[in-house]
Amino acid sequence: MPSSTRRQLLAATALVGLTSTAIGREITGRLPWTPNEAYPPDIARPGGWHYLTAEEAATLDAIVERLIPADEHGPSGKDAGCTVFIDRQLAGPWGSYEWYYMRPPFAEKPLPFQGIQSPMVPRDQYRNGIAALNAHVAQQFGGKRFEQLDATQRDTLLVSLEKGEVAFANFKAPLFDAKMFFDIVLQNTMEGYFADPAYGGNRDMAGWKMIGFPGTRYDFRDVLEKPGQKYTLPPVSIIGRPEWNGRPA
Repeated sequence: MPSSTRRQLLAATALVGLTSTAIGREITGRLPWTPNEAYPPDIARPGGWHYLTAEEAATLDAIVERLIPADEHGPSGKDAGCTVFIDRQLAGPWGSYEWYYMRPPFAEKPLPFQGIQSPMVPRDQYRNGIAALNAHVAQQFGGKRFEQLDATQRDTLLVSLEKGEVAFANFKAPLFDAKMFFDIVLQNTMEGYFADPAYGGNRDMAGWKMIGFPGTRYDFRDVLEKPGQKYTLPPVSIIGRPEWNGRPA
């Protein structure tokens, strides 16, 4: 390119830059992530519900108790505090998808890699899902709520939800449906059973004890120096152990 043409091009580009109007970014929810930024957990203290109502919590207790029933290996999902874990998550930024992109359009038949394709955030999914479930139960079981069903009835209904055989009134995919509700509750129940007790679940570190996970003990040098020997130390939460500091674990 001749030098005169290059000079003309550069001059025109500079002129456009000087006369253009700056466009600011629109930011919703949390501020953009920055390198080395950390978000320490808010320690979930026992007592009361932060998002769920008492009636919603009773229904959820009955669900997680059947998703992870008590046996010789460990407590049920209810006794392990999975409902508390879910309640605290719903009350926090995850419950509103504060860090997710939640603008339309949403795909009616989303592909697996497209991620979230519903405008309903977890708080809405739980509130509407529990209400729709109890409405379905009331219609099918003479006005009862889910928690009033016996264990066999609950198991049968949960299997139907998982298979997509139940239709919630006023809801359908991709907006929301019964299977989506089952999937999110199952996923969150498993998370609550094995997450650090700081988040409200995994009470007494029962999930970690079941699988032999040592937790967040800061130093394993004494163990590494003894290969082949069984690890016998109790697990440790990121908030320590209750006998050390009086905090729930």
